[in-house]
Amino acid sequence: MAKEGAQRAEETEQMIEKEGGKEGAEGSAAGSLRAGDAKEMRAVVLSAFGGLSKLRVSKKAMPEPQEGELKIRVKACGLNFIDLMVRQGNIDNPPKTPLVPGFECSGIVEALGDSVKGFEIGDRVMAFVNYNAWAEVVCTPIEFVYKIPDDMSFSEAAAFPMNFVTAYMMLFEVANLREGMSVLVHSAGGGVGQAVAQLCSTVPNVTVFGTASSFKHEAIKDSVTHLFDRNADYVQEVKRISTDGVDIVLDCLCGENTGKGLSLLKPLGTYILYGSSNMVTGETKSFFSFAKSWWQVEKVNPIKLYEENKVIAGFSLLNLLFKQNRGSLIKGVMDKLLNLYTNKKIKPVVDSLWALEEVKEAMQRIHDRGNIGKLILDVEKAPTPLVS
Repeated sequence: MAKEGAQRAEETEQMIEKEGGKEGAEGSAAGSLRAGDAKEMRAVVLSAFGGLSKLRVSKKAMPEPQEGELKIRVKACGLNFIDLMVRQGNIDNPPKTPLVPGFECSGIVEALGDSVKGFEIGDRVMAFVNYNAWAEVVCTPIEFVYKIPDDMSFSEAAAFPMNFVTAYMMLFEVANLREGMSVLVHSAGGGVGQAVAQLCSTVPNVTVFGTASSFKHEAIKDSVTHLFDRNADYVQEVKRISTDGVDIVLDCLCGENTGKGLSLLKPLGTYILYGSSNMVTGETKSFFSFAKSWWQVEKVNPIKLYEENKVIAGFSLLNLLFKQNRGSLIKGVMDKLLNLYTNKKIKPVVDSLWALEEVKEAMQRIHDRGNIGKLILDVEKAPTPLVS
């Protein structure tokens, strides 16, 4: 193991030297430039809340690990719908700008902070980060870092944490999914939707109802039991197939879908809200969309829940990790998920890879709901040349 760790460390050092610039022929001027850049890195910076124009790639000071932290040379970053909402300032208590967005990444351990044990320089890892993930280097506490299986690529690893942990927590920790149950999931073609479908397939006789844009149906039809157009009257379609409704509703849309989801629940069923993408209509934050979405939410009457034996819940993975200090709980979930991956029960679905400089185009694809699976920012990818 020590020899293996030394080899990995040497490979990491060689990679860093390579990224620092070419040796020799470029002359002393290039050498002095590399020396000046040694403590800098590229990062996606959000200069202010608003549209796509507020994003740019620029140089920032490279972070160094504090006590209990790992420094990671980033290979790939996950792009999620919550990142779009962060860009718009469409979240509670957003941090001050300028900021570096992003909450998950994968890469290679480059340095260890004091008191860090269990990791070595050169380890391949994936991690949750409380912002700052969309950069060439990140530092994050050891409790949010997990080793990558040998056969998992960096792009798969960047697509893994947010989607699969969210799906697992909702299905098994909140809703207690068991054999023979039924699940309705919105945005079935997205990263979380595909993770939900795969995890449901690990439990016998689970029926999955999914909604998605019609152009995605051909690609994802085998991952769910019944698939409906997101703009159709899915309530009547579900009831036509299952007159009693479903056991679990997973709602990332909010608005009018909240009342519809509650109406579909069987007795002892669980409705879980884990997003509010219906609030995002334009490129920038819209008070009208925000208000309309919440006005459409059916007021939850506790007496009605009591009479109908229904459960309503909410789930936010980022709050659980970074505000409610449940990192140890998530580590246990990650262990289970990585075991499922190793046994080929689950596998991240990667939609496409984008250079850091293409982050605006990648965000637009999410905004248009064009992705099937996860969009990845590939730190080492060169931007695709424009075709004239």
